[in-house]
Amino acid sequence: MRENLKKVPKMRTHAQAVVIGGGVIGCSILYHLTKLGWSDVVLLERDELTSGSTWHAAANIHGLHDSTNISRIQHYTMNLYTELEAETGQSCGVFQPGSLYLAQTENREHQLRLQAAKAKFYGMNFHEVSREEAERLHPLVNYDGVRCIMFEPDGGNVDPSGVTHAYAAGARARGAEIHRFTPVMGTEAQADGSWIVRTPKGDIHTQWVVNAAGLWGREVAAMAGITLPLQPTEHQYFVTESIPEVAAMSQRLPSVADRDGEYYLRQEGQGLLIGAYEKDMRFWAEEGTPLDFAHELFADDLDRIEDNMMRAIDRVPAVGTAGIKRVINGPMIWSPDSNVLFGPHPDLTNYFCCNGIIPGFSQSGGMGLMSAQWMVEGESQYDMFAWDVARFGDWADKAFTKARVGDQYAKRFAIHFPNEERDAGRPVRTRPAHALQTTLGGVFGLNYGWEHVQWFADHPGAKDTNGFTRQNWFEPVGRECRMLRNTAGIIDISNFAKYRVCGGQAEAWLNAVFANKMPKAVGRSCLTPLIGVRGGIAGDFTVTRLAEDEFMIIGSGMAERYHQRFWKMVPMPAGVSFESLTEALCGFNVAGPKSRALLQRLTNTSLATEDFPFMRSKRIELAGVDCVALRVSFTGDLGWELHCNTEDQLRLYEALLDCAKDFDAGPVGARALMSLRVEKGYGSWSREYSPEYWPQEVGLAGLIKLDKDFLHKEAYLAIKDKDPRERLCIVEILAPDHADATGGEPIFDKAGAGVGRVTSGTYGYGVNKSLALCYLKNVTAGDELDVMILGKPHHAIVLPEAPFDPKGEKLRA
Repeated sequence: MRENLKKVPKMRTHAQAVVIGGGVIGCSILYHLTKLGWSDVVLLERDELTSGSTWHAAANIHGLHDSTNISRIQHYTMNLYTELEAETGQSCGVFQPGSLYLAQTENREHQLRLQAAKAKFYGMNFHEVSREEAERLHPLVNYDGVRCIMFEPDGGNVDPSGVTHAYAAGARARGAEIHRFTPVMGTEAQADGSWIVRTPKGDIHTQWVVNAAGLWGREVAAMAGITLPLQPTEHQYFVTESIPEVAAMSQRLPSVADRDGEYYLRQEGQGLLIGAYEKDMRFWAEEGTPLDFAHELFADDLDRIEDNMMRAIDRVPAVGTAGIKRVINGPMIWSPDSNVLFGPHPDLTNYFCCNGIIPGFSQSGGMGLMSAQWMVEGESQYDMFAWDVARFGDWADKAFTKARVGDQYAKRFAIHFPNEERDAGRPVRTRPAHALQTTLGGVFGLNYGWEHVQWFADHPGAKDTNGFTRQNWFEPVGRECRMLRNTAGIIDISNFAKYRVCGGQAEAWLNAVFANKMPKAVGRSCLTPLIGVRGGIAGDFTVTRLAEDEFMIIGSGMAERYHQRFWKMVPMPAGVSFESLTEALCGFNVAGPKSRALLQRLTNTSLATEDFPFMRSKRIELAGVDCVALRVSFTGDLGWELHCNTEDQLRLYEALLDCAKDFDAGPVGARALMSLRVEKGYGSWSREYSPEYWPQEVGLAGLIKLDKDFLHKEAYLAIKDKDPRERLCIVEILAPDHADATGGEPIFDKAGAGVGRVTSGTYGYGVNKSLALCYLKNVTAGDELDVMILGKPHHAIVLPEAPFDPKGEKLRA
């Protein structure tokens, strides 16, 4: 160690960024920062590069993922490795004999066919092969019982050490410094947003701190005063002795992804490497990762993965006759949903997280690029909201994290179905109406830690079934939708984010934040976009003027911490206060043709159109409960949003439900709201609205007022006159075949050219059509298309307008 320290040059005292962690992710971030022009960057590693979990990784690489953007990131990473070798001269140990994906169940076949359709759309190579072709590619596999076989020619594996050192070499060549055996002792925030990073070799004053500390991500976060929901586990794989059949091969065997069998398998030398995610999993370092841990492994415990091994032997009998050469049982660190904790931490300034990456060698390049783009350019090119560290709050505590990680590990190869809600770690947070909703048959999902009703069953205790086709909630959700469209429905909207802005300069501040002009008159509301760093849609909000110096903002609840970053971007004038009311207020949307009559029974305030028109608000008393009432509805029907104090939620709900009986109305869940808003053509945050989409593509350009300044106006001006790359449209699937689009399905024209993708899909019970909101290019109303539901072409037609109340007559009645 002393000899190594002597070779290290004196450490810089100032840097644009300090990356903490010398694993594959930290080195990739450093490399990509230099590629984007930052040469004054430093990486600090407490031990040797690859210490922790990098060095013992199986290092498999694959391109396809259920998420489109993660597929893009993984595809970029796979292509990067050979470029990195050529650039640096450092071997990455790239083997790309391909990967075979096996489907033993109908649902797995649906998943693989959908991925193949996405691969075709995005120009990736992933296609079905016959059993005969699969036997030629990998003759050791027994394909009995396999329904479908897909082949990814670029799949394979890399050398963990080689890749990490290649990133490091590329970064050094562009001016970066790497200091091994340099533990970080402290990170101290400065008043100007910069940081002091303290080490035994001296301090570094830096603009950005990057936590890429892998197994020590929690400990590094604690130095900055934050807690990251991370938990390590043990994970085992083993390598066989030489297998004669493998040794005799003239070609390298493709890897095998038999996820129904819950194991993975690939060639290693002249033997095979087999790994498993077993049900009988083990947590590790629950109280913190030991600081002296580096290249250690745990004791072998193959009995835990015996069931997985037997399934691997059934599929590849040669495994059963081979001896075991070595066993690797090492740690991995997980987030509660097994996705990376990514992005600037919303509670800090210039503190970047990239923690909890499980398929590190499939994602390292893409995550490094996205991280560098966010720091250097202010925003990543792809929408990373689903992986944003801001998706978790303080509610994601140690018990929740452990429960979810255990579930994610044990179900690593289980299919994540559309609309699936897993029970592990729940409930975390409930509102006062939760118990009553349960007795009414409420089936709940998790929404930013809250239990939120998805649908109402005929009896308490009902559970979702899961799959790609219509499930047990299809008909109950239909009843809810038809009830609301015919009479009225009561939807819990407490999951919306609510904020209050007060003060003499509140209007000026809001005008400086949002693209639309704030309402001038008390009681008026407006819809407004929030513009992102690249000119896209960073959010959509309803802003209501409650008093001369008081405004209420309503937005996406799951994006509250994400939007927290934007509020900080515009200095707040003296005397202006900003307060989140999301926990303090609950709310209901009462909507439908009889909603006015229903609500009028409970209030003395006139709800007649001339007294309470569309997009107006009032403070009213409803059933003895003080409410802020907004004449607006995400259902697209006549309706009001009612926001009350949380302690009054149950009383208001009981009054609404009791009155609803006289109108044959009742409670409605979130899945019905999805159907209702899609048949009205309303977009939703993180589906139709994201920073990737321009206002003119989304249909929100008319809400942007250029005769004032607002956040990122220059970015919008740079793209506002560009032709839309694609447009938000609505299509009808004409032969749904017991399955509807759910989101992510690619769309092709009748000539086979890719023209778009679904963002939201559902059955529109109010119009009796299977519908999808989607982004399309080079199409017009009436064009016939193929939507790849279940990975198969389903005949669809582009509609000229939303099928429900396209002129808004019901909404404004």
